[in-house]
Amino acid sequence: MKERSYSELMKSGAMSKQKSGESFVLELYIEMLLSEVLLTSQKEKLLTRIDQAIDDRNQEAFIHLSTQYRELNKQFGT
Repeated sequence: MKERSYSELMKSGAMSKQKSGESFVLELYIEMLLSEVLLTSQKEKLLTRIDQAIDDRNQEAFIHLSTQYRELNKQFGT
């Protein structure tokens, strides 16, 4: 087994930290992207149901769905 020098060990540690940092950033980006897709999908579904409630002149459903839509926007800060 070959022994490694102190500088080789330090370089190896630095590369490992850099790779884990890059991995963290990539995971964070993926999580943000998935959250955005989920939010957009939920908003589109609610808007479709709100439009249907308006077409059906269903005031109760409209109020309920629009409240859900406002809460979703508040939750995600949009």
